[in-house]
Amino acid sequence: MKSIDELSVKIFADGADKTGMLEMYSQPYIKGFTTNPTLMRKVGIVDYRAFAKEILTVIPDRPISFEVFSDDVADMERQAMQIADWGANVYVKIPVTNTSREPTYDLVHRLARNKVKLNVTALMTLTQVRDVVAALAPDVPSYVSVFAGRIADTGRDPLPMMAAAVELLKVNSLAELIWASPRELLNIFQADAIGCHVITVTNDILKKLSLVGFDLDDYSLETVKMFYNDARAAAFRL
Repeated sequence: MKSIDELSVKIFADGADKTGMLEMYSQPYIKGFTTNPTLMRKVGIVDYRAFAKEILTVIPDRPISFEVFSDDVADMERQAMQIADWGANVYVKIPVTNTSREPTYDLVHRLARNKVKLNVTALMTLTQVRDVVAALAPDVPSYVSVFAGRIADTGRDPLPMMAAAVELLKVNSLAELIWASPRELLNIFQADAIGCHVITVTNDILKKLSLVGFDLDDYSLETVKMFYNDARAAAFRL
């Protein structure tokens, strides 16, 4: 098994809690950050711009993605241009469609030609991947986020789709595939094995990195001890 330092896939921390983000920023294996409106709402952020500007003062040198939140494509473009000005390390997240299922490929095309670094998000089909890649600019760095974890939630194996997506992105050397919404630590190694460029990982999963390569006999004993100690603490009697 590879160690974390031996992996080719880049690990991005996914979250919007400043304390957790700074904790991950202190780790050299964290190569970037992603956020989204849902994560921000979860931690109680109410001023989007203020939060982003504050984070960028303490994380100025690694890629970080902030998402537009308008549902109107024209207004998405306005928001995207503002967000892009916040910093050289900022990528603008654009959802692959709006809530009316209107594709944003034309918007992606316009923004990319305006040199906006993009993270096109919420993709779940290879058709979406193909059309997004076609809309991106070959001379502007970008990310294509396929939600492998949500695909797995539907009972589908995401690995074949993610491997095919890697191939689709080969026509654009500056476009990188993100394995988004992983469900377990194993996904990091799966992403690495198929040549995926980036995986976004939440802090709760990242905290399991200390278990990588852990002896399974020792882990078995540790689990038995956990059950035993919890039963004693609960004062169970039969």
